Amino acid sequence: MSSLFCIIDDKHVPLYRILWISDVPHFCGAEDCLCEGQYEVRLEQGESLWTNREERDTVIAALERWHAGDDFDDVEGEEPWA
Repeated sequence: MSSLFCIIDDKHVPLYRILWISDVPHFCGAEDCLCEGQYEVRLEQGESLWTNREERDTVIAALERWHAGDDFDDVEGEEPWA
């Protein structure tokens, strides 16, 4: 069974909180930027997490599985998703 959570950095993030994921690494040119070369994962409430390419690809794959409904069991006592 797949999880409704994915790990980004060291955080277990619910897939439904993810709004978008950058396709290219961050570059702003600021000398003190700590996110250069990382990929942004935008969450609700204007929050962002930063990750490497491998983790970004893992998150995208988890979102695709979730969207397709693959391997997700119904929670006991709840109506299945339509």
